Amino acid sequence: MDTKGTGRSSAWLLATWGVTRVVLLLFVFRVYAFPGPDVTSDVSVIYRGWYEALRQGTFPLDDVTWQYPPAAALAILSPAVLPFLSYAHAFFVLACVADLVVLALLRYAGRGPGRSSRGAWVWVAGVPLLGPTVYARYDVMVTAVAVAALLAGVRHPRAMGTLTALGALLKVWPALLLVGAVRRRAWAAAATTAAGVALLFTVTMPGAFAFLTFQRDRGTEVESLGALVFHVARHFGWDGQVLLNYGSIEFLGPWVDQVSTAALVLTGAAFGWLLLWRLRAGRPAPYVLADAALTAVLLFTVTSRVISPQYLVWLVGLAAVCLSHRASRMGAPAVLILLASFVTVLEFPLGFSHVVLSDWYGITLLALRNGLLVAATVTAARRLWRATVAPAGAAPFPPQATRAEETPVSS
Repeated sequence: MDTKGTGRSSAWLLATWGVTRVVLLLFVFRVYAFPGPDVTSDVSVIYRGWYEALRQGTFPLDDVTWQYPPAAALAILSPAVLPFLSYAHAFFVLACVADLVVLALLRYAGRGPGRSSRGAWVWVAGVPLLGPTVYARYDVMVTAVAVAALLAGVRHPRAMGTLTALGALLKVWPALLLVGAVRRRAWAAAATTAAGVALLFTVTMPGAFAFLTFQRDRGTEVESLGALVFHVARHFGWDGQVLLNYGSIEFLGPWVDQVSTAALVLTGAAFGWLLLWRLRAGRPAPYVLADAALTAVLLFTVTSRVISPQYLVWLVGLAAVCLSHRASRMGAPAVLILLASFVTVLEFPLGFSHVVLSDWYGITLLALRNGLLVAATVTAARRLWRATVAPAGAAPFPPQATRAEETPVSS
């Protein structure tokens, strides 16, 4: 083993992480101003307001922008562990710590037969491409939980189930990590944990599930795939409006409900495809757990009525887990996600005023970003299907799966 080469690679990895994260911290601490709208206001104003309500033992029931599962309260309250800092500064530091935890997990996961350091490099490179928004939202904390769950999944299904349930109660989407899980212990642990934590919040804090109503009433956000219809339509006489609604900039007016309904139908179709894949795939190789999770989250992201910039953090984290396995088929989707992350920071915050105005520059950025995400989704779904759903009479597992990852999967 080339220990000198491995050590040099690790040094470069850590140095790159350190330099890029210092730059992000300088932006969120406002030492330097990042162009465009102030992305830190969500923390200093909205999160801080929720923090004050949550400290009183209740969810912010009179605030329709609270659209998160009950365990999100833990992320919002987390700056209390650093009382010597202001709320916003403590939050940014904890977001950076979560970022570092993901790196440590990926470095550990990249060692050994059948593993690769590519995953850690995807994370190190992908996060700064999104700009300071990464540290100004709690999604990086959720991603840390999701990455830990996926990496535990092959050998520790109960741990995966528990972490997945906690992640889902932080921000719903980690529930999709279970789509490729075949061990019943993972599902049982997830169900037990989710029920127990949900019951605890329901009993101790009023309004734990009020977020479901607020989510139901959301419209089509200006950065979503469906929003492109209205961005173009505004140039041909569509008389709707772009307004702040339920905490995000949304389209309101004729045909918006129909486009939002179409997005829900597409989400249902995505769920149907995943169910069909799960029935046809049988018992895939262990690395497929991460590939399936990335594919599922991509499907539900592109069909959503909302595609906020921070959603890309989820995709970068899951792509990184995939590429920590040498046998993963998600190389091309990971590259497309990294490209989409770069275009995302051009779209928000740098070019967000153009997006809101629906000028051709804004439309081009949005079409390019969403087009890259659609391409990543189609590519991931196609590769997942080909790698795991064999023609009749053929072997169900891909031939290039490494010996270290061909451990039998039992119930």
